[in-house]
Amino acid sequence: MTRQLKPLDRAGKSPTSLTSDRGDLAAGLYILATPIGNARDISLRALETLQGCDVIAAEDTRVTSKLLAIHGISKPLLAYNDHNGPEMRPRILARLERGERVVLVSDAGTPLVSDPGYKLVREVIAAGVPIVALPGPSAVLTALTLSGLPSDRFLFAGFLPSKSGERKSVLDELKPVRATLIFFESAQRLCESLAAMAESLGDRQAVMARELTKLHEEVRRGSLRELAAHYEKAGPPRGEVTLLVAPPLEAAPDSARIDDALKAALAFMPVKAAADLIAGLTDASRKQIYARALELKDAADT
Repeated sequence: MTRQLKPLDRAGKSPTSLTSDRGDLAAGLYILATPIGNARDISLRALETLQGCDVIAAEDTRVTSKLLAIHGISKPLLAYNDHNGPEMRPRILARLERGERVVLVSDAGTPLVSDPGYKLVREVIAAGVPIVALPGPSAVLTALTLSGLPSDRFLFAGFLPSKSGERKSVLDELKPVRATLIFFESAQRLCESLAAMAESLGDRQAVMARELTKLHEEVRRGSLRELAAHYEKAGPPRGEVTLLVAPPLEAAPDSARIDDALKAALAFMPVKAAADLIAGLTDASRKQIYARALELKDAADT
């Protein structure tokens, strides 16, 4: 029986919860996060969606089959990955346009992170088919919360290139970014990548997280050089690796240079305007610059 697609709203957005008139799962694409290790980390909503869908598009059908078996679910599976993406996207889109309910999953965690899912989502959006995201596990966020590194601003940089020259170019580009950097890395290249990071980024604090939520979970903290030395001696660890690197340390403001700039500005403009001007040209606090401008102005007037 063909199901009718629910229309998008006037803003071009899909409904936040897709249900058919019968109350069961409605047609559309469901982006569903799966556990990164512990099979019990799947949500009740995710289980209901897997049980109610028509087909599951999986990065590796063998991996997804094991998860479904654990939870007693049996559904048709389609392989969708980097290798067959161009071939499979039209087939998946055709299913959606016929009114089927398709779930997209990766091997572990949230789809579209280091996989070709975004290309499918882009085409589904263009076709006007509803999309719903079911949030859940993510190795990136799990590692960040365990790291102890600043979490107010972070950048996920995926996998570094395997070739040393290309890797250095990427790291040099990331060096000035004022955010915690998060990478995926193979265990075999871990020591080499840590040493390259220390060379390009400086010996920042870093965290190696592996086998997250699994029995042998490990979170090791230290400087990049300390971690590189450890794995050079211990050898590659087992399992999936997530690397986190602290942001660059903020350089202390050059107070003498700021004073000279403020004195020059105060010679022809009011205190507030001078403070605003110099604050815009430096990384120093506007509040501190304004206070210093008042001090310099008072000293000049006495």
